[in-house]
Amino acid sequence: MGRLELGVSSRGGRSFASHQFHEGALRVLRPHYLDDSGQVCYVVVNPGGAYLGADLFLVDVEVHDGASLLLTTQSATKVYRTPGSFAEQRMGVRLGEGARLELMPDQLIAYREASYRQRTSVTLRPSSSLVMAEVVTPGWSPDGSAFGYEEVRLRNEIRVETDGGSHLLALDNLLIRPPLHDVTGLGFMEGYSHVGSLVVVDARVDQVLADELHGLTAGREALTGISLTRPVAGTAGLVLRSLSNSTDELNRLLRSCTDLLRGRWSGQGPLDLRKH
Repeated sequence: MGRLELGVSSRGGRSFASHQFHEGALRVLRPHYLDDSGQVCYVVVNPGGAYLGADLFLVDVEVHDGASLLLTTQSATKVYRTPGSFAEQRMGVRLGEGARLELMPDQLIAYREASYRQRTSVTLRPSSSLVMAEVVTPGWSPDGSAFGYEEVRLRNEIRVETDGGSHLLALDNLLIRPPLHDVTGLGFMEGYSHVGSLVVVDARVDQVLADELHGLTAGREALTGISLTRPVAGTAGLVLRSLSNSTDELNRLLRSCTDLLRGRWSGQGPLDLRKH
């Protein structure tokens, strides 16, 4: 069991942790600033090193009005065998007016006979900005199979909060169950073994941006598609999904997209994570 709470506020153009709590197998390292934008970066650490059966991790993140947070992990999330149960992470995210969150974890690695479920619930304002990246890769298996794990289930629910109530913007589900379905063929993994996802919510999201991001994926060893949400209260979202046989290829692809957004929307340079 692990629990982490992190609240980030802004003062004088610089973001900082106004609330921080942890217990069990989750914590964050000391904050650092990657540039002079005022965005604070926190690194989430699991001292246990891996997720096992019946493990439950609860993460609560709130970015208050005008604050900016980059949240990443110290290393890959490794899910080992989970006989008779599953490992689970539940994350709740709230973004205030003009708040910004970049959620950039290292890859999730599902090993043989692993079952993992992840649920992320995001509530944001029309002026908020959200970028979430995720890469799922298979772990080593004795028989060399890329799909030795039991299940990977990722669910993202994103709602826009206005004075008139809460409105569903996107519900994104990724469910891979190799023992129950042939996940290797057409209409699913298309012969690939790794999957990368990018979720972007911002008032500046439109078809032109989606086309530009898709253009960045051309010529890579990956198969990529992008879907746009309908506009809600003046904001919109997009989901990019990419299939490949390489973790590095997916990381480079997603990084090229997030670097474009960072430079255009915030005037920041390419992301260079220094993890301590």
